[in-house]
Amino acid sequence: MKNILIIGAGRGGTSLLKLLMETEQFHIAGVVDRNRESSGLLLAKYHGIPIYQDWKIAISELEPIDIIIEATGNKGILQRISHKIKDMAITLIPSSVASILFYLIEEKEHLIDEVLQQNSKLDMIVNSTHDGMIAIDIHNQITLINKRAEEMADLIKEGVIGKDIRKIMPTSKLPRVIKTGKTEINQHQIIGKDRSILTTRVPMFKGNELFGALAVFRDITEIVNMAEEVTNLKSIQEMLEAIIQSSNDAISVVDEHGKGLLINPAYTKLTGLKRDAVIGKPANIDISEGESMHMRVLQTGKPVRGVKMKVGASRKDVIVNVAPVIVDKKLKGSVAVIHDMSEIESLTTELERAKQIIRTLEAKYSFYDIIGNSEELQIAIQQAKMAAITPATILLQGESGTGKELFAHAIHNASKRKYNKFIRVNCAAISETLLESELFGYEEGAFSGAKRGGKKGLFEEANGGSIFLDEIGEISPQTQAKLLRVLQEQEIVRVGGTKAISIDIRIIAATNVNMEEKLEKKEFRNDLYFRLNRMPIHIPALRRRKEDIPSLCDHLLIKLNQDYGRNVEGVTKEARNRLQLYHWPGNVRELENILGRAIIHMQLHEKFIDIQHLPQLDSKEEPVKNTFEHPSYYNSSKTLQLIMEETEQGIIRTALQENGGNKTKTAKQLGVSIRNLYYKLDKYHNS
Repeated sequence: MKNILIIGAGRGGTSLLKLLMETEQFHIAGVVDRNRESSGLLLAKYHGIPIYQDWKIAISELEPIDIIIEATGNKGILQRISHKIKDMAITLIPSSVASILFYLIEEKEHLIDEVLQQNSKLDMIVNSTHDGMIAIDIHNQITLINKRAEEMADLIKEGVIGKDIRKIMPTSKLPRVIKTGKTEINQHQIIGKDRSILTTRVPMFKGNELFGALAVFRDITEIVNMAEEVTNLKSIQEMLEAIIQSSNDAISVVDEHGKGLLINPAYTKLTGLKRDAVIGKPANIDISEGESMHMRVLQTGKPVRGVKMKVGASRKDVIVNVAPVIVDKKLKGSVAVIHDMSEIESLTTELERAKQIIRTLEAKYSFYDIIGNSEELQIAIQQAKMAAITPATILLQGESGTGKELFAHAIHNASKRKYNKFIRVNCAAISETLLESELFGYEEGAFSGAKRGGKKGLFEEANGGSIFLDEIGEISPQTQAKLLRVLQEQEIVRVGGTKAISIDIRIIAATNVNMEEKLEKKEFRNDLYFRLNRMPIHIPALRRRKEDIPSLCDHLLIKLNQDYGRNVEGVTKEARNRLQLYHWPGNVRELENILGRAIIHMQLHEKFIDIQHLPQLDSKEEPVKNTFEHPSYYNSSKTLQLIMEETEQGIIRTALQENGGNKTKTAKQLGVSIRNLYYKLDKYHNS
């Protein structure tokens, strides 16, 4: 920055002083004039600039001085100053040059006057523009507002000029421009009564000094409203298209003339037709067999549902639902949703398969499903509940039809394993050759017909859960040995394998035969029996708890009504008395059978089972035959065991002859399982 000394504070010097004070490139070091009342000295004094009457003193006191402006016009003074500073690094500007500067300043002021004279014309231009204009000074006071701005902001010029814009227009951001000094272009703003404007705000500088800010803005309320409507419509359209495109169902849309408008990827996958083959084409382009539902809906204006047809080159069976598209009460097209029948059929098949698996793996009953209040039954229930919370192996003993499987379900559901699998196995229903591989699984190549990769056995499938082995007394000695290993070591070895597989299962076994008798005959391993019989539970026969028959009838009728679609309310007192006189060799299963048969024979209007609906029931219990009344069986030279075996062998041979060698009929006649019969035939070498 250069230090300047002005000598001469007349009209020209004063003008130069004003000019130089406005720039930041020069520093006024002092002003010299003999006349203390000159305007230049008074101005300098006002701004704190040193003043002198003697230029020599000023030069000596104000070092360093870079420039001296001689503005007196006195050549003598100019020469003396030049002589004084000849050895100094000071630039001397004579009055001739200063006069030029003075002239330029006067010209500038003249131009300013002309500009001021043009203000009326400028006001006319500003007020005639369609854009609003508002200007403020650095103190946020309004200095300019045109007529358009008055209209848009609901203001009056005379009432706002000189007022703080923050009070007049609280939403104005011009004060922010004063603070930042930065231009803001095309900013959205709300003014007045919800009027939307688009404004550009510009800081105003005089040189480098900010002296105000100007906002130029345009009313865009109508444009914004229209844009919002268009944006909303576009958003809705994009959302609908996204939904349609992401749907797994095939969708097609046609216009009011039946020409294709829109399809989704699922449609292309189903029909094999791409967008180019459908858009703008007739609605029946995809139909292989059947009528176009699009055209029917366009003709009738009514939706159609569940119409079967074939589509695409592959003639896929589909079900079509079509609905009209109505806009402002005018039919504008239709939309179709197409379901692949093969997929529906596949899902139905999978669902049935899943239901079958669930029926196999889940335990359906709890202790609440065991009906009866007799003492013997309640003892059995209490024993089962106590056993359920332990990991002990359980052996359920009772006649056929007493509810052993029901107890097994309830025990599993009351145990810690209730959320895991419950596998049921009827040991007598599976042939000996298959039982072992079904229980223990097999390795690949274990036998002819074995699956590649082998197969898990039921013990592995039940891992973490429970397995119910019904008719455990019918398994062969070989399977008994492998089952003993499961109980002892909690591991199995697959058929054809050598590697032991650890398992965590709970075994619930059941039998309707006299296990002690089998032990005596060595038909069942003692060590296995003692393992199974750790927690024995005896389920009483129905003939020993006939007081439970009324409650059992009520419970069974609920199930039978659902099965047969009937509404039988109960059993008459006479019918109950008849049922309680019967000895029930088939137990609860036989009771359910008789009640079901009675319902079948009832008239639809009948609500209670009476005596006439029941089949003929023998009220006398079967007498126990005393074999010691037949002395022909006795032979003192033979042991009791040998006599019993010979007698059993003779009975089996006779029964086989009576049934023509049919082993199934023979087993049924003798009241034994087919497996047990085969076992006895092997034992006695019969064929």
